[in-house]
Amino acid sequence: MLKFFVIMACLGHIVCGVTDCMMAYSKSGRFDFSDAKDSEKMSRVFAKMPLKQIELATLIGIFALFAAAPGYLSISMWISQYSKIAGNICFISSLFFIVLIVTHHGFCGAVEWFYIRLGRTEEARIAVLEYFKKTILTAIAYVGLLVFSITFWGMVIMRKTDLPIWAAVFNTFPIFLILSPTKIPAKGNIANAIMFFGLIFFL
Repeated sequence: MLKFFVIMACLGHIVCGVTDCMMAYSKSGRFDFSDAKDSEKMSRVFAKMPLKQIELATLIGIFALFAAAPGYLSISMWISQYSKIAGNICFISSLFFIVLIVTHHGFCGAVEWFYIRLGRTEEARIAVLEYFKKTILTAIAYVGLLVFSITFWGMVIMRKTDLPIWAAVFNTFPIFLILSPTKIPAKGNIANAIMFFGLIFFL
């Protein structure tokens, strides 16, 4: 069952990465958070973005993240056989991550949907940015992912598990550090998908 859940987590993050791209790309260009400072540029980027695309991206992304959840929890229980403390840390931090990242994904979709639905006006931009700023606390979800990743990475590096030390490469923490300077979209989902893909062959 562990391998099955790991495969599901890999697929879940791949699908969620696709939905991130659906939220960012349209026929009129790619949306970047820096565009939100410029009303004209933001309006132009979302000019040809169909509401249906955002609706699908939001809903599918939420289901994809829930599909990934058992992968994190299963790895946490697997780590527990080597260290109860590390296992509990991973379990709690992964729950923290999943619950909040699902909420955050939903909020991001809502911001884009209402901006377009309200006509992409300056008033709409101000309203959705205010909403986003007041719900940005959900982005703290990434703290949970960071704690999970570093704990898991540390267990492998310190040879506290039966995984080879080089298996530490398949971890969100180092992969995201490599991807972060690039302009690749959905970096977090890519890093998580690579981690779970690598673990398919070890667990």
